[in-house]
Amino acid sequence: MEEFPKKELETLWAPWRVEYFEKEPRNRNFLSEASQASDDAAHLVITRRKNAFLMMNRYPYAVGHLMAVPYRKTAELSSLGENEVVELWNLVAHAQALLRAATKAQGFNIGLNLGECAGAGVTDHLHIHIVPRWSGDTNFMPILSGTRMLSEGLRALYDKLLEAQSQMAKQGNRDR
Repeated sequence: MEEFPKKELETLWAPWRVEYFEKEPRNRNFLSEASQASDDAAHLVITRRKNAFLMMNRYPYAVGHLMAVPYRKTAELSSLGENEVVELWNLVAHAQALLRAATKAQGFNIGLNLGECAGAGVTDHLHIHIVPRWSGDTNFMPILSGTRMLSEGLRALYDKLLEAQSQMAKQGNRDR
């Protein structure tokens, strides 16, 4: 009987993520560009509000990974005004409702990476990550073989999210 490879599994790495951070030239201004864009589909923007907007992550950790972003470029939570804070969190709630409707999400990871040492890919423009989760959605494919399983393309999901948003608006559930 072969012995369990305990030593090899004590540290699990996800090297497939590095491809997104090594791309050259890397557009570190994509959030500001999306905030000012008139072509929402090209920038994967789902919803625009007065102080913030909701967009898809082009390099998602999971299908449906969204980001709530203030229009104003800032790295500091403390610099956000009350209206920005309220609107960002309303967009987080809106994102959850959209993802439940469009992807049948069962749970969510929601958070911010502030500063390079905290894993922020964009250090000067904070944004809130909304990552949908499902029972049994994690596996060892990305860790052991470098293979990611994303079951739906960005454009198809973008269209589903817009349709869910349209249906919610008709029902009067804009932020739920």
